[in-house]
Order: sequence, then C-alpha cells, then structure tokens
Amino acid sequence: MVRARISDVAAAAGVSVTTVSLVMNDVESRIPEQTRQRVRDAARAVGYAPSSVARGLRTQQTRTVGLISDQIATTPFAGRMLAGAQDAARESGHLVFLVNTDGDAAIERDAITALSAQQVDAMIYACMWHRVVEAPEGLPASTVFLDCRPEGGGFRSVVPDDRAGGLAAVRELVAAGHRRIAFLDTDDAPIASTLRYDGYVEALTEADIPVDPALRVAGDTSAHGGRAAFDRLLDLPDDQRPTAVFCFNDRMAVGVYTAAHHRGLEIPRDLSVVGYDDQQLIAAEQDPPLTTVALPHYAMGRWAMEVALGVRAEGDEDAAHLMECPVIRRGSVGPPPAQVAKPNRRRASHTERLP
Repeated sequence: MVRARISDVAAAAGVSVTTVSLVMNDVESRIPEQTRQRVRDAARAVGYAPSSVARGLRTQQTRTVGLISDQIATTPFAGRMLAGAQDAARESGHLVFLVNTDGDAAIERDAITALSAQQVDAMIYACMWHRVVEAPEGLPASTVFLDCRPEGGGFRSVVPDDRAGGLAAVRELVAAGHRRIAFLDTDDAPIASTLRYDGYVEALTEADIPVDPALRVAGDTSAHGGRAAFDRLLDLPDDQRPTAVFCFNDRMAVGVYTAAHHRGLEIPRDLSVVGYDDQQLIAAEQDPPLTTVALPHYAMGRWAMEVALGVRAEGDEDAAHLMECPVIRRGSVGPPPAQVAKPNRRRASHTERLP
C-alpha cells in the first residue's frame, strides 16, 4: 500500500503544500479555521498521517518514553506500576515503549541503546520489588528509577516507604490491645524485610512493649513458608504465644490462617493477623478478609512518569521519594483473646447468680 503524501492532501483540499504543513503541525498562522478544517478532512480522506520522525527532528520531541523493567510487564502483582506510568504518559500525549528484560544484562544494554537511538523523550528504569541496583551504563541522566534505588544516587527514584508501612501495621495491632505481637519475616532478607522490621520495632518501642526476639521467625515467602514458620510460634507455651502477628506479605499470612485453623483457632477471636502488599485475589478473599498494608504500585508508576516528563517538579537525584503505604482495614484484627474472655466470664458469673 502506497503511503499518502502531503502533496496528496494539498491536492484534495485545494491548497498549497505549505498550508497543509502548517495545519497538520498546529503551527500558529493566519489560516482561516474553515480552511484548516478542510485540510484535516482531506487528510483523513486520503489516509495521511504526519511523520513522527520528521516531527521529532523539528520539535526535538518524539512523544515517546522508554520503560525498561525486569519482570513488571509479565507480573500481575506489580502490573499496577505499569498502569500508573501508562496513564500518566497518555495524559501527556506520550506513547510508552516497554522492554521486559527478565533481568538479562545483555538485553538491558541493547534496550538502552535502542531506546536512545529512538530519541525517546524520557526513560524509566523499573524493578518488580524494592531494592538497590547498580545503574546500567548508558542511561540518560534524566532517567527515573521506579521501585528501586540506584546505588550511590545520581538519579531520581521512587520506592515504597516500607518502614512507615511496618510501623502502621503494628500500630493497628497495638491499638487493638495486643502486647504479644509476632513478626513473620522472610528468610530471603530483602531491603523491605529490614525496613518493615524496623517499623515493627518502632511501634513496639513507642507503646513501651519489650521486643521479644523469640517472636520473630522467618520462612519462605509463600503460604507454605508462612504456615511452617507460624507453627513454630504456636508450639510455644501458652503464656508465650503471640496474640497477633504481622506478616512480611499476604501469602505468608495465608499460611498463618491455615496454621491457626488446624489448631482450632479462630481469626480474629483468638488471633489477629496483618499482612503486607494487598495482593489482588489473596488479601480480600480470605475468611475473614485480611487487614493488610498496600504497596502503592499505581501511585509510584504515575509519580515516576510525571517526574520523567517534567509534569511533576519533584525528585532529588540523591534521595529516593518514599511513597506512602496505606493500611487497608478488613476483618482480621480484633482485641486479644484475654480481653474477649473477661466479658464472657463476667456474663457467665452473672448468669449463674440468676434464679
């Protein structure tokens, strides 16, 4: 199929090639609106579209953004970051070129070279989970790091505020009256693990609750790992068992539910549980639905794109922007079993005295 040319539009509209060029590129001129509309109608009729390459050379903008990720594009769990970035790009009239590298350094290098050759207006470097990374060679200085931080700084970045998220999670349990609160950690030891534990310790400290090392256990970040780790806590003597548990993620919290049910414990009557991530099809589907801390994937993706395109004038290149992780309250948190039992005992004693 032969591509329509600007001269074809000029012939169809009965105007000069210069007039078509001015109209199609939205250049300010004295061309009457009636003529402008005739040119646009003619362009549609002959199937003409301005060359984005030529326009880019003229305006020094290609209206495109390159987004390089490790696994985001193929992972529903973190896909909200991509959605946030794409929404922000679309609102600014930009198209996103996405390259999923699967963590392959060679693919990553080729992607940076190719996107730079395409003269994208901005570039975002994204990771599926919060970590510190070595900035790849060749990235433009204006690149924004999404859900990761460049080692040594030098680029703007956005990551979840995992310490504050852990603090908020444990405050929920403290506010419900719990004092024996466990932390179900991951044995992978990512950055988020340390930060969430720091928040856990801060919440206990501000409530004047001693930090008991025996109440921190670790396991695989899965339902099976969560169950195995929490079973160890349930094997403690009754007076040493936790009445509440803060889990590293929602999948481990599912394992806690299973372990509790196999021991005849009811959530939240006998045990309160808080997860982390607000993972789709997991947290809200439990019985009862899981109270958890949401990772702000969509907000981080939008922030990164808006900063990359200059829509948002934020971002210290040597300090990561910490995005709030809100608590999503559902039905898995209640008062400690001792507080539930006391009113029940009082009601029972009162009943026994009745004639």
